[in-house]
Amino acid sequence: MRRREFCELIGGALATLPAAKLLANDSAREVASDVPALKLNGEQTVLEKAALRDLRASLRGQLILPGDEQYEGARRIWNGMIDRRPAAIAWCANADDVKRAVTFARERQLLSAVRGGGHSFPGHSTCDKGLVIDLSAMRAVKVDAAHQTARVEGGAWIGDLDAATQAHGLATTMGQISNTGVGGLTLGGGFGWLSHRFGMACDNLIAVDLVTADGQLRRVTAEDSPDLFWALRGGGGNFGVATAFEFRLHKVGPQVLAGHVSWPRARAKDVIEFYEDFASHAPRELDVDLSLEPGPDGQSAVAIYLCHCGDVHAGEKALEPLRKLGKPIEDAIKVQDYLVVQRQFDGPSPDPNNHYLKGGFVREFSPGLVEKLAEFVASKELNLYFENSCGAVADTAPTATAFPYRHAITNMMIAASWPDAADNERRVAELRRHWDALVPFTEGYYSNLNDADQKSIDRNYGVNHARLLQLKQRYDPLNQFRLNANIRAT
Repeated sequence: MRRREFCELIGGALATLPAAKLLANDSAREVASDVPALKLNGEQTVLEKAALRDLRASLRGQLILPGDEQYEGARRIWNGMIDRRPAAIAWCANADDVKRAVTFARERQLLSAVRGGGHSFPGHSTCDKGLVIDLSAMRAVKVDAAHQTARVEGGAWIGDLDAATQAHGLATTMGQISNTGVGGLTLGGGFGWLSHRFGMACDNLIAVDLVTADGQLRRVTAEDSPDLFWALRGGGGNFGVATAFEFRLHKVGPQVLAGHVSWPRARAKDVIEFYEDFASHAPRELDVDLSLEPGPDGQSAVAIYLCHCGDVHAGEKALEPLRKLGKPIEDAIKVQDYLVVQRQFDGPSPDPNNHYLKGGFVREFSPGLVEKLAEFVASKELNLYFENSCGAVADTAPTATAFPYRHAITNMMIAASWPDAADNERRVAELRRHWDALVPFTEGYYSNLNDADQKSIDRNYGVNHARLLQLKQRYDPLNQFRLNANIRAT
């Protein structure tokens, strides 16, 4: 699996229907029957025709129900492994629609999921027999170039934000795949090619428009709601539905020095050992990732991917140690548009393949880890990717935001993809078995890219868990927003 194929595993979902169609109110369409549904406590319930009819009439967007023409397309998310059938899907056109959907779910204690970009490995952006609050139609971006800020609606993708900001020579930290949702990425932290220089996406956040469980729309900032603003920067979707974000922008591009260099598997140990020092001491403008992957000849290889977002001549100087590693299989580093770099790994969506991933933060490449990784390269069985998570990320204290893992070198991930759903159980078990050999070398994990049980989630918030739990009980006492890396009383 080459780097592109690996990134297709972690790409966000594309829209299944045109936005204009989402915005066409369908209140005249009759609700045919009651719909079976599921409550928060697991009990079966029924959504009555009259209630669904009223909700449909109240929305500027659409309410999609089982049996509707749009339902099959609307219920699909990126990961082909996830095959769930919601009781209803509220395609929201604006924050008022979101308020109505949240209120509808709260009044009935109805299981609900929030879909922004539609990407979640464990399928948190959808649910069986619940209400999906879908922000797919809410993608507008407004840039204030003079003040270097951008306002982004909750259903926007990274590519929407990048395109709008790059028109002014500006950008902010976003993920490495343009069809990932801005909302989920930011609420969970948000690593990308610019995080080494400017910190995570959540570190560049100025404000959030949030619909909380009581159905109220709040503008959340560090000045007006410091506790809630703290929680939204790394606490995920636990506190409500984010209908809009405001970000701080920086001068970036339009061109950057970016690409990758790969070496044969015989050089794996040398390159891995080089990577730790290179990534840790690189200038802030240079973000460096590591990949263990098949090479062009089908043999395992090791590659370094990078993006230098500063002066090109300074970038070439910073790459001199890399050039001294020896003759590579391929050197594809060049000056190119930042937008091209952001789109280079975009994959198909929704994807019919089944995907699974595990990951964890690495603070040092110990001899034991290096040896284990060299064995993985030799086996040709798996693809591992190491996303740089140091630099400016560590400028913020672990307790200054809800995201606690500020002192790692990299986020180590192992992923697999396969076409046949009949292989799901076997392939997931196989990947977990391989991951078990790597876990002792990690500390915590990036909740945006992992699948974990509740005990692991509780531990993962570390020193911030107690404060997060207090805020969760204040703003979402019924745990209505639970399909996420959930903060809940044990």
